Amino acid sequence: MARYRGPKTKIARKFGEAIFGDDKSFEKRNYPPGQHGNNRRRGKKSEYAVQLMEKQKAKYTYGILERQFRNIFEKANRSKGVTGEVLLQLCESRLDNVVYRMGISNSRRGARQLVSHRHITVNGNIVNIPSYSLKVGDVVGVREKSKSLEVIENSLAANSAVYEWISWNADKKEGTFVSIPERIQIPENIKEQLIVELYSK
Repeated sequence: MARYRGPKTKIARKFGEAIFGDDKSFEKRNYPPGQHGNNRRRGKKSEYAVQLMEKQKAKYTYGILERQFRNIFEKANRSKGVTGEVLLQLCESRLDNVVYRMGISNSRRGARQLVSHRHITVNGNIVNIPSYSLKVGDVVGVREKSKSLEVIENSLAANSAVYEWISWNADKKEGTFVSIPERIQIPENIKEQLIVELYSK
């Protein structure tokens, strides 16, 4: 599948923030990529350019392709809640994202790989679809055979993030998707209203 596998720092520099998490390379060069970097004189961005940039940032942050992202938006648009908030809630409810939030992997890209390589279970059953949408009460765990994997143990040992909408049992290496997160509980710096405006044109 056509998924971006290029340099993460380059994308982070494009958006001016470390959207893929801690990045030492980004800290050293937190200006736009390209030959002229900081010296490039850029005119004021159009409204469309700003909206498009925000959509691209959300797509790269969650590792979602264009068609998938539009489908998620359309699902959010049909729901009763605020479209922008529901859009982010649907992104946060994806299995790969929850695996990342639980600390089983230190990046969404790594979480997606763990899911597709059959290391992750949902309610005791192996699920290898990263975009699988979790429901409240679902239990996400590490498959028994995979619990001793060094990459998982290292990630869990380094993880200190706590989210109110996820509970984690370190002994069993499993967690529960307790509730759908409120917008205030989602730490991503995404202006979802701009994405709604872009798709509403």
